[in-house]
Amino acid sequence: MRTGLQLGSVHVDTPVVLAPMAGITNAAYRRLCAEQGAGLYVCEMITSRGLVERDATTLKMLVFDELETIRSVQLYGTDPVYVGKAVEILCGEYGVAHIDLNFGCPVPKVTRKGGGGALPWKRNLLGQILDHAVAAATPYDVPVTMKTRKGLDDDHLTYLDAGRIAEESGCAAIALHGRTVAQAYSGEADWDAIAALVDHVDLPVLGNGDIWEASDALRMVEQTGVAGVVVGRGCLGRPWLFRDLAAAFAGEQVATLPGLGEVTAMMRRHAELLSQHMGEERGCKEFRKHVTWYLKGFAAGGTLRRSLGLVDSLAALDDLLAELDPDEPFPVRELGTPRGRQGAPRSRVVLPEGWLDDTDGTGAVLREDAGETTGG
Repeated sequence: MRTGLQLGSVHVDTPVVLAPMAGITNAAYRRLCAEQGAGLYVCEMITSRGLVERDATTLKMLVFDELETIRSVQLYGTDPVYVGKAVEILCGEYGVAHIDLNFGCPVPKVTRKGGGGALPWKRNLLGQILDHAVAAATPYDVPVTMKTRKGLDDDHLTYLDAGRIAEESGCAAIALHGRTVAQAYSGEADWDAIAALVDHVDLPVLGNGDIWEASDALRMVEQTGVAGVVVGRGCLGRPWLFRDLAAAFAGEQVATLPGLGEVTAMMRRHAELLSQHMGEERGCKEFRKHVTWYLKGFAAGGTLRRSLGLVDSLAALDDLLAELDPDEPFPVRELGTPRGRQGAPRSRVVLPEGWLDDTDGTGAVLREDAGETTGG
């Protein structure tokens, strides 16, 4: 059984990567997950322009927990020069040890500017961005990876070309979400496309999409030959999934089925870490969005759930959590089911005017907002 992942100079004991999720994978959540098991825990995405221009919101996102031994950041950008400068700042000023470039976001406000999952359609522009990023990171011996999707839609696939370009640019790996931009988070991930990319390139491929349980990760490795997996929505309200993943890749058959008592303890730990990083009031407010995910499938009543969704202090949280039945068993019917946003496929992908006219992109001028936040 494969028990590690090598990305250039960075070794990860368990071949599992936490997918950056806007508003979710902050320093507190990354530590919470890391306490469960080994993996690569990536900071929520920041924009290259925001970093270069020292945008206050962007800089506030560049916070790391004191126990983070590998600082990993996902970077978004559409301008090769800005991306290169941002990489240099991350390596030289923030001690970042791994940089991932986002070319997978399906959000219309991003794709309409040619960013995220839209950008790989412009093959030359993609190559320029990767070249600048790798050149800026090389003096620091920091590996650069990229994340992408299959393509814009089934008629405009880009992932095989993206893999070739990533390899030619010197990327340490490429992660593929087995959905198109048009699919967003709907439907099922295409693991056959991930396997095709593995066969197409010599650099490590990471698979992303529909990893809901540790057994799914092992199945993806077996079916596709990926070097590791990227986990996003599957860990929402379930940070112990990384415990299961570490055990599974170590050859142990462990499936965590926490009773409500253990879940409430995890909820309390999460809120505590958020409070340590943000202050108690803001930390508790940030915690609110996680309540529904933690209690998914449990019998907690609507009144209590609504009260937890308004919590503003750790003391109030303690009082509310005490009302839950610690002996209630884990709802096994929730195992293997999707979590987080799904939505419906889009009839069309919002793109800049004339975007599909060519696949060149050399000299393209795209507008990149300094404070953009996204995920792929």
